[in-house]
Amino acid sequence: MLNPFKGLLSPRQAQGRRAETLARSFLESRGFVFRAANAATRAGEVDLVMEDRGTLVFVEVRERSSDRFGAAAATVTPAKQRRVAQAALAYLKDNNRIGRPLRFDVVAVRNGACEHIPNAFAPADFYL
Repeated sequence: MLNPFKGLLSPRQAQGRRAETLARSFLESRGFVFRAANAATRAGEVDLVMEDRGTLVFVEVRERSSDRFGAAAATVTPAKQRRVAQAALAYLKDNNRIGRPLRFDVVAVRNGACEHIPNAFAPADFYL
């Protein structure tokens, strides 16, 4: 029997996708080139993969409606950084891009506004 709900996003997932779309548009307006969204690998998922002047940029997108419980960028914990770095390594291997310059950025979205934090964490921290 077919699942009539397959492919539907929860309200939280839909909100996350909207934030990722905003972040992508924001980065593209600054000259970044889109490479992938929600890049799923065996090690996890990367929200956005962009390219900035020859550098592959793995972007973690965070959204908050307020800073009451902390800023969006502060929610990218060391454990989350490790998971993103591992997913990025898997992406590089899967797409034959090992050796390319890379970096990890965060885009914090709040009330439709984006804050870009380049080099938010270093891949060397996780022994890529």
